[in-house]
Amino acid sequence: MRLNGKKIILGITGSIAAYKAAILLRLLAKEGAEVQVVITPAGKEFITPVTLSALSGKPVISEFFGVSDGTWHSHVDLGLWADAMVIAPATAASLGKMANGIADNMLITTYLSAKCPVFIAPAMDLDMFVHPTTQKNLETLASFGNIILEPGEGVLASGLYGKGRMEEPEKIVETLVHFFESKKKLLNKTFLVTAGPTYEKIDPVRFIGNYSSGKMGFALAEALASQGAKVILVSGPVSLQLNHPLVETIFVESAAEMYEVCSACFDRCDGAIMSAAVADFTPAAPANQKVKRGKERWNLELEPTRDIAAELGRRKKEGQLLVGFALETTNELENARQKLVGKNLDLIVLNSLNDPGAGFGVDTNKISILDRYNNIAEFGLKSKKSVAADIVEKIITLIGQASNPAGN
Repeated sequence: MRLNGKKIILGITGSIAAYKAAILLRLLAKEGAEVQVVITPAGKEFITPVTLSALSGKPVISEFFGVSDGTWHSHVDLGLWADAMVIAPATAASLGKMANGIADNMLITTYLSAKCPVFIAPAMDLDMFVHPTTQKNLETLASFGNIILEPGEGVLASGLYGKGRMEEPEKIVETLVHFFESKKKLLNKTFLVTAGPTYEKIDPVRFIGNYSSGKMGFALAEALASQGAKVILVSGPVSLQLNHPLVETIFVESAAEMYEVCSACFDRCDGAIMSAAVADFTPAAPANQKVKRGKERWNLELEPTRDIAAELGRRKKEGQLLVGFALETTNELENARQKLVGKNLDLIVLNSLNDPGAGFGVDTNKISILDRYNNIAEFGLKSKKSVAADIVEKIITLIGQASNPAGN
């Protein structure tokens, strides 16, 4: 779903091509977009709000106030809500109103309030389209920064042949996808992300592990992919799944397995985020059979696991970015700084089990991000998805600084 999470206003005006808006709406929803339809009174003569509401899952907005309860539909809120506005079809009359700021219906006021990119798909008869006033209005709208989706040629509703057919819904969707793809800040980048716990076998039925759910790592993988990056997600045993075309998930069990996969993948990555809660110790000699209960104490000999972050820090080349995590209970900043320097990290994300709502097994987190220059960015308690977005934005800033060190 290439438009997953995008919020789109679909404006429909009074044209025979309004039937295409239903197809466009269905395609947008199929690509994962959340669509709010705003239709002019004339538009409702060509396609019913019931049809559009059924396809969008939202009540269709046409008037400034709801007919049944008098609810005010805020064009300002709509303009702030949307990632894009698509007006398809756009009649000659609506083009004139948009170009000249004649805000006499809900659709035009929403257009004038929109803070997002606006895509306009004209639809009208040939003579209307080529008329100097229409062409001037289109030039004016383009000069405002609107994106004009040129109509196609073909047989028109009048029976004439020529230019004026609304752009096909499939092409409009492709235009939107290309637009959003081009705005992504991590296109052509590849990131390695680790997530979840590791399980260190004691015997065939017992292991040493921890409470990590993997939610933070999975949220990071999704946030990176949403910015266009390809992601290799290496996860310990968790119940999560991430279905994204840019994310390749590799499940492992032990710290040794995670070490091997990360070592094999890191050289072809632009960066890595080590958010997994990797076991620090593993049984020195796991039993091949289940160890039976006895009356005597059982002394379990442990040996340290290989430090994945430290190894990647040792191998890191110029241009590669390495981000670590520090989950602390005491001397948080001091311990985080030691890890940052000792493992050759570029950033370290610090969270504390002393903060309510942070840590394992919850949907929220509270972090601070430290860099190599002793800068600290502190964030309040947020959902792990929001935290992931903050971390990725910090990474994007760091990449931008590295590619333009002089600030040119």
